Amino acid sequence: MMRQGTEQRLSGQAQIRASGARQAGPFFGAIDLGTNNCRLMIAAGTPNGFRVVDSFNRSVRLGEGLRVSGRLAEASMTRALDALRICVERMRQWPLSHVRAVATEACRRAVNGREFLERVQTEIGLTIDIITAREEAELALESCSPLFRMPSRPPSQSERGVLFDIGGGSTEVAWVRVDQERKSQTLIGTTSMPVGVITLQEMFGEGHGSSYEEMVSHVQTHLVGFENVHRIRREVAQGNACLLGTSGTVTTLAGVALALPRYNRAAIDGLTLPGQIMRSAIDTLRSLSRDHLATHPCVGQDRVKYVLPGCAIFEAIHRTWPIEEVTIADRGLRDGMLLRMARDHGQRFTRERRRTHRHVTPRSRGPLGNYATI
Repeated sequence: MMRQGTEQRLSGQAQIRASGARQAGPFFGAIDLGTNNCRLMIAAGTPNGFRVVDSFNRSVRLGEGLRVSGRLAEASMTRALDALRICVERMRQWPLSHVRAVATEACRRAVNGREFLERVQTEIGLTIDIITAREEAELALESCSPLFRMPSRPPSQSERGVLFDIGGGSTEVAWVRVDQERKSQTLIGTTSMPVGVITLQEMFGEGHGSSYEEMVSHVQTHLVGFENVHRIRREVAQGNACLLGTSGTVTTLAGVALALPRYNRAAIDGLTLPGQIMRSAIDTLRSLSRDHLATHPCVGQDRVKYVLPGCAIFEAIHRTWPIEEVTIADRGLRDGMLLRMARDHGQRFTRERRRTHRHVTPRSRGPLGNYATI
């Protein structure tokens, strides 16, 4: 692949296989190499926005053991390299105009993080940028901005929102000004807490028993400084703040709350649930044994070690800022990168056929089990 700045133009051989629907174009690819997962998304520009044509997600646990050693382990790097090879092979099936690949907390923190990415470039031919925590929050905000809403407030008012992204090695929190009339958001401040599902699991275990409350308290201590600067609780008390989460944790909790037989992105992305229902979903997961968590349709074997640490991070955030409703986003850095690339190349790029927002509130049993969509 030919390098071009922080993006990469793929070779012409991929275009040979493009036909039919693939002629929509242009095509863009985004890779997010996180502390826990390696994710790929490929999208095609359309007259009305963009359409995802391929995606890939694999748990690589790149940051496993990093908290103690300060280094990326060889086994972790091997898993990540294997996943990245699959990403590159899948990208070759499409005539991509540009690709951007980024790495986050694990590579930021590890003393051999840059050395590993040089190895990726040498062995696979893929350039990956290490982005700052600030840019990570900005990309998450860009992808999630259509989901910010203040249903109980007049649309002419400018309000606030808390956006959080629970990762493997860190959790990004953004305090956002929401202008409903202009349908825009402005980043007021961000913080990157050095706690994620992997780091918490390595510090406290998997969260069964009393260790869960220890995890919640530990995360809350990292939120104190941000709260002292921005006085978010004051806005929450006045009903001036909304809460939006993007991560595997919040999508899992939503799936548990709706009793989905299997995860369904269309049912989750953009959904707004009462915070108490999310907390009840946590209670449900905490009541299950490890074996039952491993077989749960919204958890699974790969995530069984990390699901309760993720719940502890969410609960710490919600206890600190007890906002009544939580909007769930199944989108993140990849979507943000795609939006930026397309905009830079003159495309009008928004998620095609975006779902309308839905509220779910307790009712007698409806089509979603214990909760009905209204």
